Amino acid sequence: MSDVTRRLAAQGVAVPEVYLPAAGADYADWAVVACDQYSSEREYWEDVSKLVGGKPSTLNLIFPECYLEDDDKAARVERIRSAMRSYLDSGKVAKQAPGFVLVERSTPFEKHPRKGLVIAVDLEAYQYGKGVTSRIRPTEGTIVERLPPRMDIRRGAPLELPHIMLLIDDPRRSVIEPLYAKMDRLPRLYDFDLMKGAGHIRGAMVSDEADLAGIASALEAIADEGAYRAKYGSPDVLLFAVGDGNHSLATAKAIWEEIKKANASDPELMSHPARYALVELVNIYDEGLPFHPIHRVLFKADERALLADLAAAGAVFEPMDWKKAVAKTDEPAGAEHRFAFVSAGTSGLVRFAKPSANLAAGTIQEVLDAYLKAHAGATIDYIHGTDSLATLARKPGNLGLYLPPIDKSSFFGTVIRDGAMPRKTFSMGEAPEKRFYIEARKITR
Repeated sequence: MSDVTRRLAAQGVAVPEVYLPAAGADYADWAVVACDQYSSEREYWEDVSKLVGGKPSTLNLIFPECYLEDDDKAARVERIRSAMRSYLDSGKVAKQAPGFVLVERSTPFEKHPRKGLVIAVDLEAYQYGKGVTSRIRPTEGTIVERLPPRMDIRRGAPLELPHIMLLIDDPRRSVIEPLYAKMDRLPRLYDFDLMKGAGHIRGAMVSDEADLAGIASALEAIADEGAYRAKYGSPDVLLFAVGDGNHSLATAKAIWEEIKKANASDPELMSHPARYALVELVNIYDEGLPFHPIHRVLFKADERALLADLAAAGAVFEPMDWKKAVAKTDEPAGAEHRFAFVSAGTSGLVRFAKPSANLAAGTIQEVLDAYLKAHAGATIDYIHGTDSLATLARKPGNLGLYLPPIDKSSFFGTVIRDGAMPRKTFSMGEAPEKRFYIEARKITR
């Protein structure tokens, strides 16, 4: 192990050997969006299947979640494993030299491209659950009941394909951005348009020893315990926060724990490839990384009872036009938490002058959870767009709550102080902006 490899390992990072499609492959057909997108829209995945046809594609190596409840799940899992073995044996995927992959992702929704770095992270440095202080942590609660079907897919699979995105708190732009400044001089791996109008992506190899040493130095500075304690008042360094793919990373961790338990006497156990997971690292301050709040719509809602519950929790109401309420919600509010609300008959602003939670989503979700528990007929959905929220909320019997924007500068501090955020707090872009599967990594010996 070289000195730079040891330094990276101390930060929970390994240099992977990624697999990419063999020369001549059509990358536009190879790359498909994260499996947890369009989970209620089978027609999207059916259309992708028609586009791909019989060509090599990551579609054959992943399990779109819209099919998770189908009766043929076991057969589909075996087809995935078989396709992975076939792609490896036939040379449809080719192993690259050890290195990171620098990624530039452009979408129709953002002015600036998103910059990322595909790395491998050490699952020994990651924990999920309440109160964890590991170097890699989830940002939202992990629902362990969601892991078994995902574990069935990963268990025994020879390859992993990541849609996990980790965030790093790097306001000085010291890890990824120096590499991006010279991307055109790095060895090009791919450069193509993504399917179904999802934008464009470029990838370049980062393997030069000096570049790897620069990454190690930048990570060491961010993770310096003295600087960290001065900034956040905590000695427990949170270096990487899970932005997308929380349950996928938890699945990788759970399978690794299974492997450790089954092979405890193996002297080579800790060098097993399943100890690591392939992810894309993104700076939370990246101009191309959108952070959208996720709004709430209640169906079959007793509006008077819900507003009374909010008032009992400390809310003050100001009736006003919906668009004006949204604008007020979007304004900086200091310690106050604001929400716009709309129903078939009214709209206005909800204000919590002295909220108990650090995040607005926490303030509102605590009230909503109690309300839903007390009103069995009411249901909730989580909505991204303002127009979609208003359209649904204005139907009789519904009520919508518009949440304020997420402050990137307080994101890490919130996770450090409060632990995992309330569910459905934020979304990193719309569905077409999510990560597409391109790189793979071998996770069996």
